[in-house]
Amino acid sequence: MTFANRLKFERHEDSFLVLERENEAGGLCRSKIVGGAPFDIGGGHILDVRRPCVTEYLFQFLPEKEWDRYVRDSRIELRSGTISHPIEANIWQMPIDEQVEYLESIAKAGCNSGAPMPEKFVDWIYWKLGEKIAAAYMIPYNKKMFGDQLDSLGTYWLEKLPSVSFKETLLSCLTRKAHGRQPGHAEYFYPKQYGYGEVWLRIAKTLGDNIRYGQKICAINFDTNTVTTADGSKYQAEKIITTIPWAEFKEIDGMPEDLRADIKKLKHTAVQTRYFPENVDTDSQWTYFPSPDLPYHRICYRHTVHNYWDGYWTETNATRVEGELEDGVTRFLNDYAYPLNTVEKPQIMARLLKWCHTRNVFGLGRWGEHQHYNSDLTVERAMALVECV
Repeated sequence: MTFANRLKFERHEDSFLVLERENEAGGLCRSKIVGGAPFDIGGGHILDVRRPCVTEYLFQFLPEKEWDRYVRDSRIELRSGTISHPIEANIWQMPIDEQVEYLESIAKAGCNSGAPMPEKFVDWIYWKLGEKIAAAYMIPYNKKMFGDQLDSLGTYWLEKLPSVSFKETLLSCLTRKAHGRQPGHAEYFYPKQYGYGEVWLRIAKTLGDNIRYGQKICAINFDTNTVTTADGSKYQAEKIITTIPWAEFKEIDGMPEDLRADIKKLKHTAVQTRYFPENVDTDSQWTYFPSPDLPYHRICYRHTVHNYWDGYWTETNATRVEGELEDGVTRFLNDYAYPLNTVEKPQIMARLLKWCHTRNVFGLGRWGEHQHYNSDLTVERAMALVECV
């Protein structure tokens, strides 16, 4: 949506089409009205405040007065109780004896004893946070998120996670307040009257006849720069911007075999979101649940965003969805929820995107680049790409 809008109104280019698989724009950021209020079908999506160029751009379509600004309040449900996120900055909320155990564990972690940083994610957890946090939260939670793919993840993407040193953790316990760099979305915007999908619907409206809905792409030909839809329609272009998962191209012509083999190595997870009408007694906007006894890994609460909205939704890795659901249950299955940051992925995507650029095909966004981008970063990258192509 961002790339197309900027192309049309800044570059004054009108000879293009956006081919959208669904009947409305927004992808994972779409919202539906469920129980009289918005339900973000792809999970909790919000607008980080840290990129002013992005917020100013989006406020053109959904003005700032139509958003509320929040200070993040997210929590973790541990067996011993609930504490604020991130865990290492909020150990001070635990009983004293537990604080001592966690601090001792962190002090013994590899990063504090001079051990080299490991290359795999699971090893990094123990190296960075110690055995106590690993066992109580990080390992069980990430197993629920990523399933049996956990051991294949690398460490190059960990800038997304908060970074709190032992010194800052100790300082937090002594002063009884969080210290250290907080996670993303420490402050964020969310629409006052709408779900997060509203802003993308408004941008889509600006495109007029330049967008076509119900166009499921199933094939791409790099020799002719042509894409083919499921109904056999073909579209040829000078340049192609692809935002869909690479695995969704069931046929790829004109690409070297080794790159096609690489695409098959890209991994991702699917997530189900499920709506519940009742409220939960919490002030948190969302809570993480590492317990393996619960199928879901996160709950997002609507009444803490707006007190006149009721209900909440759970997010569950599709492999953990249990049995058949009764009639009347509202749920959405997102087949492509999170790209997995496997050890070999950076090399795969570097080779793939570099070669595609030589054919005037450009991957963009979470799936076009197979990166765990939030929407604000995707918008920023789309704005930059307009200037390059």
